[in-house]
Amino acid sequence: MRGFLGEALMRLIAEGLTSIRGGRTLFCDLSLALDAGQALLLSGPNGAGKTTLIRTIAGLLKPTKGQLRLEEGDPERTLGEQCHYVGHLDSVKASLSVQENAAFWSGFLGGARTRVDDALKTFGLAALKDMPAAYLSAGQRRRLGLARVLLADRPLWLLDEPTVSLDAAAQNTLLRVIEAHLVAGGLVVAATHVALALPRSRNLPLGGTARLP
Repeated sequence: MRGFLGEALMRLIAEGLTSIRGGRTLFCDLSLALDAGQALLLSGPNGAGKTTLIRTIAGLLKPTKGQLRLEEGDPERTLGEQCHYVGHLDSVKASLSVQENAAFWSGFLGGARTRVDDALKTFGLAALKDMPAAYLSAGQRRRLGLARVLLADRPLWLLDEPTVSLDAAAQNTLLRVIEAHLVAGGLVVAATHVALALPRSRNLPLGGTARLP
């Protein structure tokens, strides 16, 4: 059996993760195993550690203790280099057009330039490709930020409140994109206050000692 893009099945492993920031323990002794084709949905109140956990997996923060690894990943790349990270900020440059923003991310991520038009079309932005990003609505900016997950192949998607500013139609588009990634053997970790109806998903509530087998 093969996983993401024909590679061996991957598995995200966290062992004994603890994060203490500003003297406050956000999560303690967190352990989890996420298999190819699975989604892990992080829930909990604001300040519970959802963003911290996602940024730790992305390699942007160091855990106080514990280990993370992607089994059957690329041994020449760090865990962070094998992730798509979409945070609270959409990372959209206002002075560039919609298409120019997508083209920048395609080049930065090492993706094929030919993917840009398809990614914009998927997220309903094709008709706006020549518009300066400064004139986009909050929902359109969010869709443009999310479109970069389609510009280059990464097995692990880290999505922090991905549905913020999205209307119902855009949320359905996002769900279809995530489902296709999971079917291909990808992995998803998403922090969300909105229930996401995803196949093979599990919930990890944060806000105390968190442990997931």
